[in-house]
Amino acid sequence: MTKRFGIPAPAARRLVCSRCGAEFACNLSSDCWCADESAKLPMPEDSGDGDCLCRDCLRKASATAVH
Repeated sequence: MTKRFGIPAPAARRLVCSRCGAEFACNLSSDCWCADESAKLPMPEDSGDGDCLCRDCLRKASATAVH
């Protein structure tokens, strides 16, 4: 029998994309939506507060970075 500890997962943060203003959730865990994205970029320096981008802006930024 395996013991499970009752440690709750952290609550999702509500963020606002600094590029477009869209509100989105960040789970701060490996099951966050961004973990499934093929784009893996460093945090953009021009994003203002240096936080995450929404899905659409992350995809646009990765397309720009590739070209």
